[in-house]
Amino acid sequence: MTVAFTLHLLASTVWVGGMFFAWMALRPVALQLLDPPQRLELWMGVFDRFFPWVWVSILILPATGFWMIFSVFGGMAAVGIHVHTMLLVGLVMIVIFLWIWFVPRAGLRRAVDAKDWAAGGKHLGRIRRLIGINLILGMAVVGFAAAGRWF
Repeated sequence: MTVAFTLHLLASTVWVGGMFFAWMALRPVALQLLDPPQRLELWMGVFDRFFPWVWVSILILPATGFWMIFSVFGGMAAVGIHVHTMLLVGLVMIVIFLWIWFVPRAGLRRAVDAKDWAAGGKHLGRIRRLIGINLILGMAVVGFAAAGRWF
């Protein structure tokens, strides 16, 4: 249980914390200091370093979540609504990330490689909005986890 819980918390911290940092710290500074070409190249580099950690997180989170549900808490029928909510929201977050990875991130990669800054800006805007949605969902899941025993 301790291993599963620790891995679960670390994976969620990496994913949600990374999104919070990107939205609340990196994005405003990049907008202020960098011209669009440099900003797009920065974001491509950031995504190249951060997204592999998200992949690790989306493997660890369901695995450790189901491990705890079925090995510790007695199965889906025995857990509270907060666990069902966390699972549902987590799956939605994973789907959103998969969309980001396969569609706008791939488009951003092509645009940056081709130095098509206008197209890159459009793809980055889509990624930004989707990461914003995932950040809100991720923070809600943290809230469900923290307040779960009182549901």
